[in-house]
Parts: sequence; structure tokens; C-alpha cells
Amino acid sequence: MELTVFGATGGVGQQIVRQALEAGHRVTAVVRDPARFSVTGPGLEVFRADLRDPQELRGAVAGRDAVLSGLGAPGRKTDGITARLTRAVVGAMEAERVRRLVVVSAAPVIETPTDEPLIDRMFVAVVRAALKEVYADLRVMEGELATSATDWTAVRPPRLTDGPRTGVYRKAVGANPRSGRSIARADVAHAMLALLDDPAALKQGVGVAY
Repeated sequence: MELTVFGATGGVGQQIVRQALEAGHRVTAVVRDPARFSVTGPGLEVFRADLRDPQELRGAVAGRDAVLSGLGAPGRKTDGITARLTRAVVGAMEAERVRRLVVVSAAPVIETPTDEPLIDRMFVAVVRAALKEVYADLRVMEGELATSATDWTAVRPPRLTDGPRTGVYRKAVGANPRSGRSIARADVAHAMLALLDDPAALKQGVGVAY
């Protein structure tokens, strides 16, 4: 497949690029600063762009089979950055009539079921309070995806770790895996690539966790 990856210098984004290249895909990695991007290999194109401008991004997505986004806020104060940058990506995709989009979101974006164990509900409540602005930004992003012309999927992991890729994790369409507390960035990337061809994931949030 011909894939474009946004947020390619981030933890999840770099894993998406590496694993996509290993699988034989041709990958366009969109970055603001190529000096921060260390991945190399056959089939890779590095595309430098200002991520705020949909017109500038059209060349990065034109003719691609799918787009994946590892975009996210660098800290607790987001100023709506994830929604804003994703809006530019969607604008470029709609202009070029590219439909398939898989983005990374977060498990606390949706409400915790009341039948979850109390300790898990308390854990999520603490995390949600600490990162309130981050999750508000992601909710706006997901809301805008839902009204876009894209065939989107929002992958919602809990706490991210730097562990190795295992390929062994739980998925839940429209929900979060019960008592899921963590997952490695490498496995989030694995899930995002695996969901590209999954019709059940179209226009859905998908929780992933160990």
C-alpha cells in the first residue's frame, strides 16, 4: 500500500513508519523537522511540511491508499493542537479524495462503564483529571472526524509504554478493553496498521490494551 504517516517523529508515529516499511508498504513520512527523524529504508519518502496548512499537505496525501496519524499534544497544555492539526490533514485528504484515515486518540476520551472494577474507575478518573485538556482536545478531534468525509478509525490506547512489539493485545470496537491499563507504543502502531483493512473499524473508535 501507499501510506502517509503524520506525526512521524513521535513515539507512535516512528513505530508506524518502521513497521509499515517492514511490511513492504511505501511510506511518506510527514515531518516539520527532518533532523528529528531518524528512520531510513527503501520505500520511504520524507515530506517536509507546515502541518497547519491543508494546501501544503495535499502533495503528501495525493494518490495514497491511506493516511495514519500519530499526532498528539507534547504535554498537558494542548491549546487544541491535535484537533487543529488533524483538521488540516482531513482538509488535505478531502481535497485529494483520499478516504481511509487511522488516528491515535486515547482510552479516557470515552466514559468508563459503571461495571468496571472500582479500582480501574478510580485510576481512569485520576488520569482524566490530570490530563483534562489533552482529552478535551481529542474529543474535539474525534467529533470532527465523525462529520468528515473520511473513513476514519480512532485507536484509543490507555497509558503508553516503550515496550517491544508483541502483537498480542485486546481490541474492542466502540469500547475499551476491560481493565486495560497500558500498551506499548509499538503495539499501538501494530494495531493501527492492522485496522487499515478491517471494515468493522470504519467510522469507529477502537480501544486497544493488554
